Amino acid sequence: MRVTRLDIRNLRGFSEVQLFPGPALNFFSGDNGAGKTSVLEALHLMAYGRSFRGRVRDGLVRDGEAALEVFVEWNEARSRPSDLVGVPVPQVTPSERKAGLRHSGQDWSGRLDGENVAQLGELCAALAVITFEPGSHALITGAAEVRRRFLDWGLFHVEREFFATWRRYSRALKQRNALLKTRAPQSQLDAWDAELVQAGEPLSRYRQVYLDALQPGFAELLRELTPALGESRLDYLPGWRRDEMPFADALLLARDRDMQAGFTSVGPHRADWRIHFGSIPGRDALSRGQAKLTALSALLAQADHFAASTGQQPIIAFDDLASELDRGHQQRVLAKLIESGAQVFITGTEIPAVLSQSGADFAVFHVEHSVISAGTGTAANVRGGEP
Repeated sequence: MRVTRLDIRNLRGFSEVQLFPGPALNFFSGDNGAGKTSVLEALHLMAYGRSFRGRVRDGLVRDGEAALEVFVEWNEARSRPSDLVGVPVPQVTPSERKAGLRHSGQDWSGRLDGENVAQLGELCAALAVITFEPGSHALITGAAEVRRRFLDWGLFHVEREFFATWRRYSRALKQRNALLKTRAPQSQLDAWDAELVQAGEPLSRYRQVYLDALQPGFAELLRELTPALGESRLDYLPGWRRDEMPFADALLLARDRDMQAGFTSVGPHRADWRIHFGSIPGRDALSRGQAKLTALSALLAQADHFAASTGQQPIIAFDDLASELDRGHQQRVLAKLIESGAQVFITGTEIPAVLSQSGADFAVFHVEHSVISAGTGTAANVRGGEP
């Protein structure tokens, strides 16, 4: 995937700006608070329906404006690699795609390839963006919900049947919880238990298979980025004691407790995954730096899996490269990104020395007071930007 145009209107400090990014590395420099992270937020918003810094209604819309707007044009190849060993991937001509989103924080409207979309998920499924930012260590040290979202985002993009299964489970869970709160008859709970099991069992299998597929790439990246942690293993925790009983039995066993609590206490909505390290007892023993590198390894493994599954690289957004990684790790990560061929958006207060010395071609944009100007050799890459 290659973003060829990015329009941002009324997002945080930006009034209106139009960018034409380069096909490889794009570096956005500026002082803290200048607005450079908002460029990454715009991409993330189109790909996830929210910013990595919170919901749209939590300050993302510029003061005094009714709604923000983001428009993206990009090129992609839609073919998938062959599953047969020795069969070459067919050569394809990249297709041009475009998407637009208007969001007030309460209501939204969107278009994809010239057509209105009914669900925000349609936009999120179109553009794949993997973001590493200062809060990404929460993938390792934060709540289980963050790790479930990580698995589900990957499956959403690479497993065709996953979203329908996830949605079916979510609806059944909502219905069961509503019945639990009203202490509905057992017969009604039986029906929704059956529905929950029919969706929950395959949902759990999807996640297990996906995490297993990430394991080799993750372990290799972790060895390269932070070898002191030793050999690693990813374990999926399904949300009930699957090794002891089927999901249906777990629901029945927990029913009295669930009736008292008013919600469903077991199932894939309580799933998690954990990492076993060879040299430390667990994630609680990680330093903040180690947690960041572990999260980065997981995100880069996800990007590699996406590329292998779809035949195209996702967009990589990397907020504040120099402050998040020391010079040695910057060099390793940049080499990895350059080798992958992905289009990358990086922010920082100044161009890191390792980037200048890498020999790679990259476009430079300077951000000051929510105004973006192009660096040397990229004068045609920015329009607008005046607040």
